[in-house]
Amino acid sequence: MVEKIVSLLAGFIIATISTLGYGGIALLMAIESACIPLPSEIIMPFSGYLVFTGAMMLWAVALAGAVGCVLGSLVAYWVGAKGGRPLVEKYGKYVLISHRDLQLADRWFRNHGEITIFIGRLLPVVRTFIAFPAGVAHMNLWRFNLYTFVGSFIWCYALGWIGLKLGEHWNTLGTYFHQFDAIIGVVLVAGFSWYVWRHLKHVRMD
Repeated sequence: MVEKIVSLLAGFIIATISTLGYGGIALLMAIESACIPLPSEIIMPFSGYLVFTGAMMLWAVALAGAVGCVLGSLVAYWVGAKGGRPLVEKYGKYVLISHRDLQLADRWFRNHGEITIFIGRLLPVVRTFIAFPAGVAHMNLWRFNLYTFVGSFIWCYALGWIGLKLGEHWNTLGTYFHQFDAIIGVVLVAGFSWYVWRHLKHVRMD
């Protein structure tokens, strides 16, 4: 089951970016930031690889990702601000949101305050769910958007840069590893499988 989910999501990510370009990046990052765990760790490196091919520009890739993060985060913020916790706790399992994910984001926001919105955007898992507790706390919307954009831009730029550098060294690395494309594919699938499995496990335990 996990393999099928991974295959579908990976195909969706690649097809969306290939078809919609920068708009596809923004859309996918908006989905991730709306508390739906669509991993930016795959979205942005693939976008960075397209920078290597000349199809995109790195700064524009990062900008599109950051804009998408702000838009998706506003959805999660609004749900939290409107008292949506019971709704998320009831239906979150259908989009792989577990109680542990929400508790982790809640704890970060409660312990570190509004700056957590910036810091959280640089942390895997936390970044996906941090907008919700900010909405619950009715954080100032202007500061929320600013911290979200700046933190997300740094995150998206860094992951895009990684994808770019992998592309630049593709041929060099290929001289050391036979069938390097296949190896990278296996690594990505394994990482993505772990990501989905982790969320499914936590959802079943809630």
